[in-house]
Amino acid sequence: MLDYDDEARHYDASRGGEPRARAAADAVERLLPQGPCTVLDLACGTGIVTERFRRPEWTVLGVDRSPGMLGLAARRVPGGIVRGDGARLPFASNAVDAVVIVWLLHLLPDPLPVLTEAARVLRPGGVLITTVDKNDAYFAEDSDIAEVTADLRRHYAPQVPDRSARLLRWAAEQGLGAAGRTRFPGTGQGRSPRGWREAIEAGRISWCTHAPRDQVSDVCRRLAALPDQDAPRPDPQYRLIALKS
Repeated sequence: MLDYDDEARHYDASRGGEPRARAAADAVERLLPQGPCTVLDLACGTGIVTERFRRPEWTVLGVDRSPGMLGLAARRVPGGIVRGDGARLPFASNAVDAVVIVWLLHLLPDPLPVLTEAARVLRPGGVLITTVDKNDAYFAEDSDIAEVTADLRRHYAPQVPDRSARLLRWAAEQGLGAAGRTRFPGTGQGRSPRGWREAIEAGRISWCTHAPRDQVSDVCRRLAALPDQDAPRPDPQYRLIALKS
C-alpha cells in the first residue's frame, strides 16, 4: 500500500483534483438522508471530498489513519477531523446517520472489518455509502484497452475486495438493505495504454496481482502494441452503492 503521509502533498492533484472531488461529493449527496444528519467520512484523506458535505444542518466528521493526510483535512474541516483506524473506529455505536467510504475498500486485503465497524456506528435507519467495483470503472465496452484486458479481468477481478456482489452478500447477512446506487466521472483520470502498462508493471492494479506472471506479461505486451500509446482513453465512471440499516 502507498505511504499516504508521503503522498499527501500531491495526492489531490494526482487523483483528479477539485473536479473529481466535486463529482464524488455530488454523487454521494444523492444517496445521503434528507434533513439534519451526522455524516462520517471514513478514510477521509485530505478532506477534499469531506469539506463539500458541510451544511448548516449537517454535522460532518472525518477519520483517517495518516497524519499527513489529516494535516490537510483539518484545514478543510476544522474541528471535525479525528485520527483513527477504520477497523476500530473511535466512535460510539449508533453515533452517526451516514458513513461514507470513497476509494478505500479496493485497497484492503479484507474489507469486512471496516464494513462491520461502519455498520456498528450507524444509527437505525442510517445509510452506508461506498464506492465499489473500482477497477471496472475504467473500461468502456468499446475501449481497445478493455478488449486487451478482458480475459484477465474476467478470471481475476472477482477476487478483488470491493466487488459489489460480495458487499451485497455481506450486507444481507448484516440486515442491511440496498438503498440506491449511482455513478460519477473521474474527470481527467482516463489512462493511456502506456499508463495502464506502467501501472500494471508497478503492481498498482489489484486484479493483476492475482494473475499468473506470464498472463500479466502477455497483457503488457499487447498494451504496448496498441496505437496512440500516450492518448488517454475515456474517463472512468466510478460506482457508489448505498446500504440502509
